Amino acid sequence: MRTAVDIEREANSSNRFGCPLSRIPRVLAWSARHGTVLLATSIFLGIAIAPLAEALRPVVTPAVALLMTLVLLRIEPAQVVAWLRRPLLVLGLSAWVLLACPLMAFAVMQAVGLDGPLGAGLVLGASACAAVSAPALARMLALDAEISLVVSVATTALLPFTAPPLALGLLGLDLAISIPGLMLRLLLIVGLPALLAALIRQVAGPARMTRAGTALDGLVVLVLVVFAFGVMDGVQARLLADPLWVLGGIGLALAGNLGLNAMTALALLPLGRRIALAAGMLAGTRNQAIFLAVLPAATDPGVLLFFALSQVPMFISPFLLRPIYARLWRG
Repeated sequence: MRTAVDIEREANSSNRFGCPLSRIPRVLAWSARHGTVLLATSIFLGIAIAPLAEALRPVVTPAVALLMTLVLLRIEPAQVVAWLRRPLLVLGLSAWVLLACPLMAFAVMQAVGLDGPLGAGLVLGASACAAVSAPALARMLALDAEISLVVSVATTALLPFTAPPLALGLLGLDLAISIPGLMLRLLLIVGLPALLAALIRQVAGPARMTRAGTALDGLVVLVLVVFAFGVMDGVQARLLADPLWVLGGIGLALAGNLGLNAMTALALLPLGRRIALAAGMLAGTRNQAIFLAVLPAATDPGVLLFFALSQVPMFISPFLLRPIYARLWRG
């Protein structure tokens, strides 16, 4: 007859060797802790392992929707409401991200004579909402996660109403889709995850969602890793055929990311270092993947490829900027 000690010993042995499900929380916690390295590594492996990138290409759009749902699950409504008591700050930061940044990118594009898919991609990318993963990235970089969360939510909600008329109307970019068509697609890719996240939060309850915080952060990182592989489909072939174009696209995307980050941080420094650094990260780190999910197949392939290349600086910038942010905070 088995004693209680025997049962407990068997349970511990099962947890260690026979029950993979018991390891999931530890795996998710590990991925949350090592997110910056995982993201930086996955983007290069996606380029190097072309067959895997091709196999995961069909999951890019579902991954974008799942990522938005997971990140929205991390949002505490009380935090959003608290920041809405400062509506001018939230609206001001959102307007800077959605309107001022693409106009600045367009001015730079015109000044240097950059046209074609790279120029169009740079401007449209600058009109994207702040990355839905911005709160998780802010926590990785020891920046203000709350303001990152609120501005990410606000710009995501406003994106269907700002990017299409700005990019297709005012700036005249040709993306093989109408303004209403792009607005509708953006509303769907933004609205459905928001509704699903609200339903899950309602069923699970706030206490359970709070306990699942670290696991959700780890799951966000893993979904981003899968997305990174899928979005790199075709990059290796273009790199081998035209390496200068690919390297130029990565360089331009990196310049746009870091340039918007630096200009925003400097411009908003009077608001305080805490807000300025977080706003800079938001301005540089955009959810350009959302355009990969909604733009039609008839869009210029160069524009779509530029958005894929733009994931390189987005994924590696947290890894590169982490020591810089740490030094700025110490200073």
